[in-house]
Amino acid sequence: MKILIEIVDDLDEEVVVIKCKEITKDIQMIQKHILNQNSSKKQMVFYKNNEEYYFPIEHIIFFETDGDEVFAHTVDDAYKVKYRLYELEKDLPDTFLRISKSTIINVQQVYSIQKNIAASSRVQFRHSHKEVYVSRMYYKALRFKLQERS
Repeated sequence: MKILIEIVDDLDEEVVVIKCKEITKDIQMIQKHILNQNSSKKQMVFYKNNEEYYFPIEHIIFFETDGDEVFAHTVDDAYKVKYRLYELEKDLPDTFLRISKSTIINVQQVYSIQKNIAASSRVQFRHSHKEVYVSRMYYKALRFKLQERS
């Protein structure tokens, strides 16, 4: 595989072109990586009381709904966001995964899963007392993401 980088002075935005005979797993991984880099740079505003907060989304361990509001949880705090879960699911990098009707987690922050065959399984996070539950419908996708992570 060859990599060519061309510097062009009059571009409005960067353009990545991949030339290939066919779309292989390597090409798909490159594409996914570039898209994730792009979406992880996206700025998000977090609200608490009457203040706005700005920090990287990697600090978020999960998003959850509470009534009509959506909250972003860090290790030791929670902030309101002005997005719906379906909007977040579409715009967040692929390190985030929906695990129930009301929750999206940062897979990179998962510490353990306590499996429950009859009901939802409990997910715990690194360096936090907070926990959420993954529904049986999303459990397999979460296990796959966790295996992909390592």
